[in-house]
Amino acid sequence: MDATHDPDLKSWVESANEPGCDFPIQNLPFGIFRRKGSREAPRGGVAIGDQVFDLAALGIKTGPTLNGLAAAGRPQWKKLRKELSRLLSKKGYSRRNEKRLTPLKKAELFLPVAIGDYTDFYAGIHHATSVGRIFRPDNPLLPNYKWVPIGYHGRASSVVVSGTPVVRPRGQVKPPEAERPVFQESRRLDYEVELGLVVGPGNRLGKPIPIARAEDHVFGVVLLNDWSARDVQAWEYQPLGPFLAKSFATTVSPWIVTLEALEPFRCPAFPRGEGDPRPLEYLFEEKNQKQGGFDIAVEMHLRTAKMKSPVRLSRGSFRDAYWTVAQMVAHHASNGCNLRPGDLLGTGTLSGTTPESAGSLLELTQGGKRPLELPGGETRTFIADGDTLIQRGRCEGADGAIPIGFGEAAGTVRPAP
Repeated sequence: MDATHDPDLKSWVESANEPGCDFPIQNLPFGIFRRKGSREAPRGGVAIGDQVFDLAALGIKTGPTLNGLAAAGRPQWKKLRKELSRLLSKKGYSRRNEKRLTPLKKAELFLPVAIGDYTDFYAGIHHATSVGRIFRPDNPLLPNYKWVPIGYHGRASSVVVSGTPVVRPRGQVKPPEAERPVFQESRRLDYEVELGLVVGPGNRLGKPIPIARAEDHVFGVVLLNDWSARDVQAWEYQPLGPFLAKSFATTVSPWIVTLEALEPFRCPAFPRGEGDPRPLEYLFEEKNQKQGGFDIAVEMHLRTAKMKSPVRLSRGSFRDAYWTVAQMVAHHASNGCNLRPGDLLGTGTLSGTTPESAGSLLELTQGGKRPLELPGGETRTFIADGDTLIQRGRCEGADGAIPIGFGEAAGTVRPAP
């Protein structure tokens, strides 16, 4: 850590100093914005308090994506972070920089990067075990899970930024009592609470990434809701895994929280139990085992069409991911696969061991068998049209560190066409 993490550091943007603020000066996440109602070209900015600071103030012209900045690499990211911290601190105040602010409520936010490829991992061991128990009571966790970071290739074109409506998908479904499948709207629409890793500098085709340098290839982290049509998924996933049940929408938050901002919230990798295998050499590094995890709390909130205020459905943590950021990156590139700036790697659903930490309705309702009781008398087994799902993330509790947040990844479900 360095001076940018100093808990005593304050900003001249007063909203950044308020308790509970997602974007204090110790955070400084990157995004793409323009003023609402304007014809300005989207450009890079930094969230500070309830404002966006224009990166053009530093002569940085990103264009409509942050891919160029992501490709610049860790030395450049650290240098930029220090300069932003200096300019936005109380000592760095200038009237000229104050004019570079746009209130968040007056800003239109975009996908922060152009996503060339999207891979979704399955690193949440409690989710994998819980879901496996629903479908395979006698064998919930398949034998390869503790040896290899499981993942599948998702659909990059349908990754959308927070606030984008989600249209209920149609798909092929086979009811248990039916002889033939039918094509219909999904009746078991679900969410999955995840994080997304945004790739920075890539690697050449055929050249793996050593685990000791894997984090240097990660620009930062976003919230990620992997919407899932469970009835479509149940019919199509064998033998090749997820396809149309997940390719219709994936919602991410607009702000990339850098690994530099997350430094105070490091923790040990997930503790492997007695009998668990030691990772193979390309996935093992002592330093990564000691501090390769991140204590990031993730929540999902629901607001139905009848509600005035959302209700929290679950709260989990990235601490419960069986595989670390570095392990997922190293494994992805281990066969020579080339990662590129802006690629997105989902962590998989982040669930804990308690009912209230389950990161999907599939788990919370035991496959639809136990409806959730909501305020006002409503119930839910799966998502209804008009429901708004709001994902939030936060890091807090580290010794003396100022808590930081991720903003929101929200989407409202519209009826199938």
